[in-house]
Amino acid sequence: MLYYFLKPIAIFLCKILFNIKIEGKQFIPKKGAFILASNHLSYLDPIVLGVACPRRLNFMARDDLFSIPVFSSLIRFLGAFPIKRYSADISSFKEAFKRLKRGNPIVVFPQGRRVFSDEPYSALPGIGFLAVKSNVSVIPSYIKGTDEALPINAKFIRLKPIRVTFGKEIYIERRKPYNYQEVSDQIMEAIRRLK
Repeated sequence: MLYYFLKPIAIFLCKILFNIKIEGKQFIPKKGAFILASNHLSYLDPIVLGVACPRRLNFMARDDLFSIPVFSSLIRFLGAFPIKRYSADISSFKEAFKRLKRGNPIVVFPQGRRVFSDEPYSALPGIGFLAVKSNVSVIPSYIKGTDEALPINAKFIRLKPIRVTFGKEIYIERRKPYNYQEVSDQIMEAIRRLK
């Protein structure tokens, strides 16, 4: 209920503050599970994706965010669950598979951290593993402008335009042996092409 209460407020604020533009909403499946894979520029990105996507989203979020008492409860209510970055976090992947099996979309930032927009588009192998093992489609997404609206290390929001672009579904070919890094790179390239 909290998600559906806060979303209209977030939509209103994103329109007023950032003049948010959304492209490619027709590529979002109306039902069923999928992985939403996006570049990551700013702390605003999860909010912006939640505003842009017509489906309720579940977020894989870095584990240290869940050590902040009130904030932890809030993001859990909004569908986030923790993942330990740069490690094989089996429990987190199990939770992701469980949510996907229920038909829920999962948001993953393949780079594993916020990056500057001009950094190389490198991805961690985790999203490749998740895409192969879950056997669901991947929707690439490109966010532009959040790094100007709330840059890394900034204390205040700036009134800058934001654009979110969704791309066509990617279906991972079911073949062995799997190279998870190659799959991750394929997904990251699809995100880059939306730039």
